[in-house]
Amino acid sequence: MSPRTTGGLGLVRSSNVGKPTWTLVGTGVLAHARTDHIHTTDLDATTVDKQLLRSGVEDVVEAVDRYSAKWAATPGGADWLHVQHVPVRRFVAEIVRKLLTLNSWAPFASAPGPLTLAPYEGLVGLRSSSSREYLAYTVTWSGVAYVLGAAAPHNPTRSAQLRNRARTSTANTEPSPLPTDLGRQDVLALSWTSRHAATLTPVLAELARGGQRSLLLDLATDAAERCSAGPAMGFELRAAPSDLFTVSGTAEGLHRPDDEQVVQVEGHSIQLARLVRLLSVLLETSGGCTQPSWRTVVRAESWLDDILSTTRPHTVLLSNDTSPLGVLAAHAAERHGANSVHVQHGAWTPESVAWPALHSRDIIVMGERDLALGRGWARHPEAEVHVLGQPRFDVLTSLSRQTQRRYLENLLAPGGRRAPTRIAVWACQPFNPDHLESHADLLLDGLAEAGGDWGLVIAPHPAQGADAFTALVKRDAGPPIAVADPRVGARGCLAGADVLASAYSTCGIEAALLGIPVLEIGPPGERTLGLTSHGLATRCEAAGEVAEALSGLRAGPAPIPRAALDAVCRWRGDSATRIAQLITDRATSGPRADDSTHHHPGAAASPKDEGASIR
Repeated sequence: MSPRTTGGLGLVRSSNVGKPTWTLVGTGVLAHARTDHIHTTDLDATTVDKQLLRSGVEDVVEAVDRYSAKWAATPGGADWLHVQHVPVRRFVAEIVRKLLTLNSWAPFASAPGPLTLAPYEGLVGLRSSSSREYLAYTVTWSGVAYVLGAAAPHNPTRSAQLRNRARTSTANTEPSPLPTDLGRQDVLALSWTSRHAATLTPVLAELARGGQRSLLLDLATDAAERCSAGPAMGFELRAAPSDLFTVSGTAEGLHRPDDEQVVQVEGHSIQLARLVRLLSVLLETSGGCTQPSWRTVVRAESWLDDILSTTRPHTVLLSNDTSPLGVLAAHAAERHGANSVHVQHGAWTPESVAWPALHSRDIIVMGERDLALGRGWARHPEAEVHVLGQPRFDVLTSLSRQTQRRYLENLLAPGGRRAPTRIAVWACQPFNPDHLESHADLLLDGLAEAGGDWGLVIAPHPAQGADAFTALVKRDAGPPIAVADPRVGARGCLAGADVLASAYSTCGIEAALLGIPVLEIGPPGERTLGLTSHGLATRCEAAGEVAEALSGLRAGPAPIPRAALDAVCRWRGDSATRIAQLITDRATSGPRADDSTHHHPGAAASPKDEGASIR
């Protein structure tokens, strides 16, 4: 594991009248330390027990909920933690992870004691990320000492990186907070990433063909994530107000004086008032559609209420109802009497989301294996889960493999030069730079070891900046490497590949549906899509395993049973049509007890191949 922070600090044992005390010091002091000591980057690189981490995060978040959930709420009644649950859990996980690494270090475990922080170090900082917009917040080691009770008279809550971060406007330039010509709509859809747009627009087009009027609100604050569809597909497209996501300021109510309330985590006492004070930094400095500030959340709720009051739709359609904007939209739909429908836009695993919660009434999932997760994550008291595939995959039935192959060859050998005989596509995730490099090393070493004239095309994640791969492309040795245009992405070229490699990109599912061999790469313990367990991929934890898997491709692909594919994604090319029909049926008649596509857990699937649903 690569270091998660970059500060030059160490932890050294001192004493306070015989009681062990651990002090954060500059790393220059460590060379002369005569007691137990360790560099904090070594602590950060320590692997922790995942079950302990999960249970610790759960305990802390539950304690924060009981302690402070009602300290701030939107006018519509959504408390701050409910809306901001995802970023809160991620930040809490950073704290719990650090506490577990302390316990795993033998000198501290044998003589635990209070931590003394480093004066003037900010308490909340940022981790490295290859994402263009997402801010990866973390707690510094001084922040850990602070929530455990250390005095911090000179420590700002925000690191220098956060304080000096230039606030650039991420707002759309589209006009008008609330146009006067919206009119009545049957369906209101929300999108703020390209994956949402590609998932929802086929459904909206089908609804239009059935005579339903729809409005898609494009809330993306990254130009590359915006939706380009519109009237040609039969529905209206409007952007968010130009200043909706630029609102910042103090999160009122979350700055309370210290008290005696604590939560215990593996022998450590976290002071809840201090923890909430650090969490307020996330709500005050965040920005953009994926991490709106608290003031933006309040304003966005009011704007959504106005839209819903004007358009009066029977359905609110979402592709994410877990992150702040999705939570707001699902609850706004409930208040306005509209049905809420969530369409799964990416693959799910038990650890694939920071907060496993779905708030919509109807939840559309891709495959049979998602039924259990959807049921477990559903929070609506009348939620139903439906297996109807992925609308974004409907177009796979008409892809031209020859066209995509030519695109890959031209990337690797421009100007008519000879292209590699075999081509691998790497579908990336927006990991931090060190994590990306470790995956690149595993894959490139495996390609080189396999022989057979391989080339590699890197397909950036839609949220990644292309400069994340500059150093890789400039490598002097190894297979030829090229980077696909971010607008093309993995799904725009994977049909032309001989193999697709990824940790957990949904493109792995698309490749499997098309019969393209899939490698699930990453070190032991790395989260993957779990396609290997369905016989749809090969798990590769080391370069030698990559080479072995590539060598095995010469025998040709083995046939894949339909049941294995259906477990991951029900793919018939008609998912958009079926989802549109469900939305229309729900609007006109509500749940029907005799509908053969609805069944309870354990019931047989529909004999007419109509998908499956559970309540």
